[in-house]
Amino acid sequence: MNKIIQEEEFRYIESGKGQPLIILHGLMGGLSNFKGVMDYFPAKGYQIIIPELPVYSLPILNTSVKSLSEFLYKFIKFRELKEVILLGNSLGGHIGLLFTKNHPELVKGLVLTGSSGLYENNMGDGYPKRGDYSYIKEKSEAVFYDPKIATKEIVDEVFETVNDRNKLVRTLALAKSAIRHNMANELPNMETPTAIIWGKQDSVTPPNVAEEFNNLLPDSNLYWIDKCGHAPMMEHPDKFNTVLQQWLETRKF
Repeated sequence: MNKIIQEEEFRYIESGKGQPLIILHGLMGGLSNFKGVMDYFPAKGYQIIIPELPVYSLPILNTSVKSLSEFLYKFIKFRELKEVILLGNSLGGHIGLLFTKNHPELVKGLVLTGSSGLYENNMGDGYPKRGDYSYIKEKSEAVFYDPKIATKEIVDEVFETVNDRNKLVRTLALAKSAIRHNMANELPNMETPTAIIWGKQDSVTPPNVAEEFNNLLPDSNLYWIDKCGHAPMMEHPDKFNTVLQQWLETRKF
């Protein structure tokens, strides 16, 4: 994985030159979830940038989808980027949507995969059995179609997160904020070209959510990836890259 660059308050990884494509990770998503995209697109003329979002380091009262979207604005200004393509998974998709609504002039295209913003599931239950490793393992495996994708490393990370009080309260604050920031009324006014790439067996944000995004957004294309859960870019990186590249080429991005 590429080396993390630290500049001022920002930490990010970057690869390639050309059209900027900024990747927004979800709550439980480290930067390595996007290794497939990071390895593939720089050779195709894209500058891939993955900022580390301060999901666990903002003051608790300021931990919201809105403040993470404002952080992204500061980052884009700091890097002097224009006409970016945003790719967001899960909570990252929601941040991308809110950012695009507020700053359409900065966003050329948007890619949503397993995005929140319309429907929130199983984030806000407080992880009642969070001390029970096998329960956390089961919860982590349920995110993917193939439970083997939930490696020990991933389960350990989730277990550590939900058992760290500071991280848990922020996870729950963000889950509540995501529910408050439902985008259904705003989507019909968002003209930004959008690709919706969804796992057919996503149990976190089920397929009908993708269909609703597609119905509400004026200029969107919906693509399905079969035998796939909540994180297509991790579960089927090659298929995901093919679909994404096809969309980028069709849109002349």
